[in-house]
Amino acid sequence: MAEHDLTARMAGQMDCHLVFPLLEFLQERALYANKEILEAKLRLLSGTSMVDYAMDIHKSLHDTDEVPDDMVRRRTDVVSRLRALDEATAPIVSFLQNQQLVQELRPDKQYNLHMLQDRFQIGPEQIETLYQYAKFQFDCGNYSDAAVYLYQYRALCTNSERSLSALWGKLAAEILMQNWDVALDELNRLKEIIDSKNFSSPLNQLQNRIWLMHWSIFIFFNHENGRNGIIDLFFQDRYLNAIQTNAPHLLRYLATAVVVNKRRRNMLKELIKVIQQEQHSYKDPITEFLECLYVNYDFDGAQQKLIECEQVILNDPFLGKRIEEGNFVTVPLRDEFLENARLFIFETYCRIHRCIDIGMLSQKLNMSYDEAELWIMNLVRNSKLDAKIDSVSGTLIMTTNHVNIHEQVIESLKNLNMRTFLLAKNIVEPAQAAQQAAR
Repeated sequence: MAEHDLTARMAGQMDCHLVFPLLEFLQERALYANKEILEAKLRLLSGTSMVDYAMDIHKSLHDTDEVPDDMVRRRTDVVSRLRALDEATAPIVSFLQNQQLVQELRPDKQYNLHMLQDRFQIGPEQIETLYQYAKFQFDCGNYSDAAVYLYQYRALCTNSERSLSALWGKLAAEILMQNWDVALDELNRLKEIIDSKNFSSPLNQLQNRIWLMHWSIFIFFNHENGRNGIIDLFFQDRYLNAIQTNAPHLLRYLATAVVVNKRRRNMLKELIKVIQQEQHSYKDPITEFLECLYVNYDFDGAQQKLIECEQVILNDPFLGKRIEEGNFVTVPLRDEFLENARLFIFETYCRIHRCIDIGMLSQKLNMSYDEAELWIMNLVRNSKLDAKIDSVSGTLIMTTNHVNIHEQVIESLKNLNMRTFLLAKNIVEPAQAAQQAAR
């Protein structure tokens, strides 16, 4: 199933630190050779200051206790740089750690700059150093400290571009710490800035939207309201256009969210339309399953794609999250997807057939006969489905209610005279009153 792995596409739109959790997942799933994963990690680490982690990966990759001299020198440089930034930011960090002094700050950033300069001799250079310090902490993998300093920097910063960069860093840090509520708040702040009319350029705005959607996947498939969030965001015209322009692979996550979210079935028609439009630029078993079912009415094809969908979900870093319950390991989203997908097959099949063989239907649902019969029985009992099970013949019989057109017309014409009279009265009386008032 490596052919359906989107890690390379996703990684191209992410900060390198966000790619490490994806590689960890792929390593656990053994989707690639362990050596390939370790080499990929080492390449990523070369662009960071996490030298201790890089040394550990090097030892595992080469099965040795020795590390190259350049890694040792790199570590010395990182420690030296960290100490220098510690000293340079000491005055402003000391100020920010004093809650009484912090309470004196106001929403007016110009006032804050003057107050810090006059009373504490903290100028724009020291504030800029705080940004460098926060960025370096993030680069070293100290995400908690980085998040704190980036938040404080944004409260003092007057440079809009620098403030935006700090917000991206803050979002990444919260994602990596799995603080999903805070991360969602930062995501919404970032979206508001990106969607503002005074953004630097349309092309830059498009790229930021694409970044935002890729980073949001971490949040939306972990936050309790994430499945609504991804649908609300991705179906907005400007974001849907961005997906179709430069990131059609994100349709996998949008399609999954629509399938598992029973309250948002109204978006299914729009989703199918987009999947059809983008089928030549992107498709995978999840999008193909929906196309087989709702475009081609190919139930055998949908059945085969559903088997592949399960493997895609299990091997996707965002969809295949595992939860340990005692001695059992479950993949909740996989179970929900299969349950809802089977329901889609069942509902679609029932709409175009009157008498359905349960044995045949069980094959299309990838279930045993007994499982299918029980599942259908519960479905009929708990829904408004007009159907009954004939256990003797092993069939499901759909009840068809024929509409009497003549009765429908007569019903709609009832009280038509009275409604017409009231409508005329509501028009004439105000007109007469206006004439009398004019006299």
